[in-house]
Amino acid sequence: MVYKINYNPSIKKDLKKISKSEQVRIIDSIDNDLSIKAADYPLLKGKFKGLRKFRVGDYRVIYFLSGEDVFILKIRHRKDVYK
Repeated sequence: MVYKINYNPSIKKDLKKISKSEQVRIIDSIDNDLSIKAADYPLLKGKFKGLRKFRVGDYRVIYFLSGEDVFILKIRHRKDVYK
């Protein structure tokens, strides 16, 4: 199944803090991997319960699934994403 990717408007702000080469790598990974296997990635616990994470190098993509839609909430460095 191919999932439809939806971005939170705040993603533009997150991407501005990341180098262009990393931005391309993250977006390509989302398009090629996450859009196909979104349900396979780990669920988070605690205050992020119900959300999932997708790892791209040192960056994390935080998202949730709703039917055939993936809603991406955050893209940040692993040290900052859970704050």
